[in-house]
Amino acid sequence: MRARARLVRHVNLMRASRTLAIVAGALLWLNAPAAFAVGKDALLAMRCVELAGAVLPPELIALPTAGVQIESAAMVAATAPGNQQGGEYCRITGRIKGLNATTPDIRFDLNLPRRWNGRALQIGGGGYNGVVVSGTGVMPFSPDRAPLAQGYATFGDDSGHVGNSSLAVFGLVDEAVTNFGYAHLKKTHDAALALIVRAYGRPPQRMYFAGGSTGGREGYTVMQRYPDDYDGVIANSPALNFSGVRLMGVKLGHAEYATPGGFIPPPLLEHVYERTVAVCDRLDGAADGIVSDVAGCRQHEAEIIASLRCAGRTPVHDECLTDAQLATLLLMRDGLSLPYKLAWGVTGYPGYNVFQGTRLTGLLGLAHQPERLPVPTFFANGYLFAQGDGYIRYFVTRNEQFDPLGFDPSHPGKYRGQLVTLSQTIGAMNPDLARYIAHGGKLITLQGLADEVISPNQTIAYYEALIDRFGLDQVNGFMRLYMVPGFQHGSGVFIPSVDLLGALDNWVTRGVSPETLTATDIAAATNGRSRPLCRYPLFPRYNGKGNVNLASSFACAEP
Repeated sequence: MRARARLVRHVNLMRASRTLAIVAGALLWLNAPAAFAVGKDALLAMRCVELAGAVLPPELIALPTAGVQIESAAMVAATAPGNQQGGEYCRITGRIKGLNATTPDIRFDLNLPRRWNGRALQIGGGGYNGVVVSGTGVMPFSPDRAPLAQGYATFGDDSGHVGNSSLAVFGLVDEAVTNFGYAHLKKTHDAALALIVRAYGRPPQRMYFAGGSTGGREGYTVMQRYPDDYDGVIANSPALNFSGVRLMGVKLGHAEYATPGGFIPPPLLEHVYERTVAVCDRLDGAADGIVSDVAGCRQHEAEIIASLRCAGRTPVHDECLTDAQLATLLLMRDGLSLPYKLAWGVTGYPGYNVFQGTRLTGLLGLAHQPERLPVPTFFANGYLFAQGDGYIRYFVTRNEQFDPLGFDPSHPGKYRGQLVTLSQTIGAMNPDLARYIAHGGKLITLQGLADEVISPNQTIAYYEALIDRFGLDQVNGFMRLYMVPGFQHGSGVFIPSVDLLGALDNWVTRGVSPETLTATDIAAATNGRSRPLCRYPLFPRYNGKGNVNLASSFACAEP
């Protein structure tokens, strides 16, 4: 009974009233007082086994569901094949049922370490999700040791559908769209919280969220919609303006496939990249293959474009850009402007750093084939267009036979209302983080300046909107933004490896705010070199002496 009293005191200390209700409900759901007589280690194992086949009532979830079915729950031994966590943990899999029988379940995984550090980490997905986030492995934001191995209870889900591709057929189902947009995050959080209380007898002292791309959008989403649920968020390369980037992809498809001569062969795209590096690489003082001084490089943009333009010459061996090809790149550079407003006053999508060291020849770049496939694929027709194609077919028009090359984002006609609604449901452009800031929440965002999927300029624009709203001092009090030269969307000439989870936890629990961090490059060709991660708008400049492969030879400089 003393243990139960301690648990009630923990509940009384919880900040959010809804979380209070969930934890209190989980207490009632325990319904096994004798279990508290056993030791902590035996208790976790016993609770884990008991959970197999259990049903969580809908009342434990703040958003409407038809309840939660636990499919499996078992202890994973420290010596079990494939267990790289360094210890024993309870692995739980389950499904959150939709209100509508035709709505796919939200599948989730939860991992509860025997050596728990009192913290929980929800992990975001990627693309259109559709794959359960296991939460067991090493993460980009915690590269040395998996969060589970560090003692975090970890959990993630599939956002409420199966299959991650540009087809996105789940867009035809209203409840599935709402789940993908935001509801899966809250539903999985509440289910995991109830299970954590059931297993350990108390709620987490800290709750974190971490993810990149779609997972980054999800990180901003939980701050905007559920600010009291989280103490810290890592949101990298965030797809904040989801509708904007999808419409941008449609416009690129128009330029490449609906405009004569607009397709750019990959060798010519590579030539564009090599030209930008040749002009801009040394602007930071080091010839290291990284365009670090993006602002300085932008001052040379007219010169770069002039050197690439065919200007009446007949293209030979992909050595220059025709006007139609250049127009495709200029569209990507300039971004998308809309004559109407999406949710939160959004009127378009900022452009990319096309002529500042962004390589567009990879899997996530522009099209590799001059013919548009009936169902576009990432490699053949470009990642942005393939994703935009599926978005128009399944989310906007809800007609898989619709041809997105006939869709004008600037004049969507009868689909304008649907676009606005979708931008509200899926987007994360709301700049009002007042409750999250007041709650004491912290945020770390990292993104590549050479990102070819999520425009780095959209992330910067949102950050600057926060400064306009709250002032620099208040933003500095809760947020860190690191824009990484040479880093693309998971690839690039510099791929940073840095312990953001450790930095976040130190900030939240000890008040140690992160400043300049040191990142190790994990790109295959340059593995092991290091660079300072500079807080935006600073960038790493070589000091003119010392080993160019060491972060200590660089200092963070003003652009």
